[in-house]
Amino acid sequence: MNCAGASSRSDDKGPRMKMDAMLHIDKKPSWIKVRLPNNPVFWDTKSMVKDLNLVTVCEEAQCPNRWECWGQGTATFMIAGEKCTRACGFCAVKTARPDALEEDEPFRVAEATRRMGLKHVVITAVARDDLKDGGAEHFQKVITEVRSLNPGIVIEVLVPDFNDRDWALEMVMEARPHIFNHNLETVERLTPIVRSRAKYWRSLAVLKKAKAMVGGKVASKSGIMLGLGEKDEEIKKALQDLIEHDVTVLTLGQYLRPTPRHLPVVNYVTPEKFDYWKTYAEELGFRHVASGPLVRSSYHAADFRPELDVMDDINAALEGTEALELKPSDLNIPQIKPAILP
Repeated sequence: MNCAGASSRSDDKGPRMKMDAMLHIDKKPSWIKVRLPNNPVFWDTKSMVKDLNLVTVCEEAQCPNRWECWGQGTATFMIAGEKCTRACGFCAVKTARPDALEEDEPFRVAEATRRMGLKHVVITAVARDDLKDGGAEHFQKVITEVRSLNPGIVIEVLVPDFNDRDWALEMVMEARPHIFNHNLETVERLTPIVRSRAKYWRSLAVLKKAKAMVGGKVASKSGIMLGLGEKDEEIKKALQDLIEHDVTVLTLGQYLRPTPRHLPVVNYVTPEKFDYWKTYAEELGFRHVASGPLVRSSYHAADFRPELDVMDDINAALEGTEALELKPSDLNIPQIKPAILP
């Protein structure tokens, strides 16, 4: 979920259509099936999210897998509010002037991970171009609080591009997430249409720089939507570009139009074709590939576990930081005997 396309509107009027609406295929094929909730855990998760006043991308982006994921007690938390400063042609998240950041949100997200007993959490956010750091410090605070309240949890972040400000990106990486996800979303030719403010090569640079900032000790991840009229050769080039920018985890899924105001679905990709792309990507060098009609960035995210050297390096770095936090008892301060009164 990387919404893009600048908007100065204060109300949510949706994205500006930049593709012929007549291209849209309205009838969904038989393989696009959404499971309705039949698990009590789904309702427990929904109740907990409401109780802690949290926002999930599962609901805001109308994810087709939210019934399944919530039924398993997992969720992707969307921080920094529910109003985005950008207006992607594909994204269901509302475009509007954002509210102020909530100081207690890091704790509420952390408390949710504790209540749910999560071993893997995904934290994403709307684009906050109204903030100088794009919300990077808020990401840092949430990561730190989640790790404090739920030690040992695998933390995955799905971030915007922070307008390519390296110092903002460094703030996120200093918190040492295990998995860094920034979606490419589509092929180079379609990027100006699908993500009108974001840039294809900027997104690739963000992925590469994030990994370099921690000496390669993070699993890098990205996702692409299919069904917007991209050609096979364009997909192959995008996958090669991701490999060359040190991305190791890939998600491929079918684009589904949220509303008639959004970009049309030009074609539905068959499950067999998704299987082809999975094999192709694995042979290209990706360590983990999730490819299917209903796959989204966070779908079955916990199925992938970062490399052991990544886990060890992060643990060592965190332990080193804790060691530097000296307490008065750690200091060799001579005891001063009280004066003896005559």
